[in-house]
Amino acid sequence: QVQFVESGGGSVQPGGSLRLSCAASGFIDSLYVMGWYRQAPGKQREMVALSRGSGSTTYADSVKGRFTISRGNAKNTVHLQMSSLKPEDTAVYYCYTNRDSGYWGQGTQVTVSS
Repeated sequence: QVQFVESGGGSVQPGGSLRLSCAASGFIDSLYVMGWYRQAPGKQREMVALSRGSGSTTYADSVKGRFTISRGNAKNTVHLQMSSLKPEDTAVYYCYTNRDSGYWGQGTQVTVSS
């Protein structure tokens, strides 16, 4: 069983920055992917960024060059540094791991608005 504690969401003006963090309880090591998805109102949940234990990463095209995902040394934490935020980044952001059949965090709201 895996549970997540997510933090760092909030409201910011366009062009601003936020850092999301996710800490997992339960066993997650470098074998597993950790990452972030997001869901905006009326839209499907979409992948934002994924981090593999090997160090490789994947980003959605819409966030490349603006967001950076990083993994803690213990591999059971993951962070998302978000810069140059746009109103279209507004969504609930969910932490995720592919261990077992997959686990999701409870979500943290990110609102980008002037």
